[in-house]
Amino acid sequence: MSETTPIDQAHAAMELAPNDANARLRFYERLADSELFLMLEAEPEGEKISPALFETEEGRFVLVFDREERLAEFAGQVVPYVALSGRMVTQMLAGQGIGLGVNLDVAPSAILIPETGVLWLQETLGHGPEEVEAGVEEFLPPTGLPEALLTALDMKLATAAGLASNAYLVALRYAGGGQGHLLGFVGAQKQAESALAKAVSEALTFSGIEVGALDVSFFDAKDPAAARLARAGLRFELPKAEDPKSFQPVAPGSDPDKPPRLI
Repeated sequence: MSETTPIDQAHAAMELAPNDANARLRFYERLADSELFLMLEAEPEGEKISPALFETEEGRFVLVFDREERLAEFAGQVVPYVALSGRMVTQMLAGQGIGLGVNLDVAPSAILIPETGVLWLQETLGHGPEEVEAGVEEFLPPTGLPEALLTALDMKLATAAGLASNAYLVALRYAGGGQGHLLGFVGAQKQAESALAKAVSEALTFSGIEVGALDVSFFDAKDPAAARLARAGLRFELPKAEDPKSFQPVAPGSDPDKPPRLI
């Protein structure tokens, strides 16, 4: 029996509830977070790639697959490809008049996403997070947050291997008045702070929660505030990194801020 992937599961949930906006958001979140294998016409030339383009009545599409085996099954022969995150594929295609074909003919999650859908996803992923700057007076146990948000955060942070030691979700009281919630990262790599804050913003967006519902901040492990977070907060454990050199570009698409260029 063939493997059922996270994209398959999210697509099935979306198909079972066509009027559920949150189910649709969760599918696109899984697509953005997944490693995808993009079919090419020729081998990459440095940071330049030539995706195989398919003309249909609905427009032009490139094809991606969430498993190498699925790409090979579709192609029926050895073809060049490059592995990129879904968000990087979206960033690369946005504004090019090109749609995205996912797992066509080889999986139950087969879907054609038109260029308008690609542009929407790129714009949604482009919403930048805002880090908390107001003084915090007290950390408290979190209350009243929907289960959908907790699940979204857990799934999102599971993809952030090695970027921080852990994170704590707390309710807080600001100096001078005001209340809210905060996700505090402890021991985050400095170069990963922007990516972590953006991941939290995406978890909010794709869970259907108002973006302003959660602040983000970063703490050194030796900071006394880190101990206060641990006492009051709900802990999220980030996986350990398998490759300590994960930030060193080694292939097209390895730099998240520099997607490959279309030839």
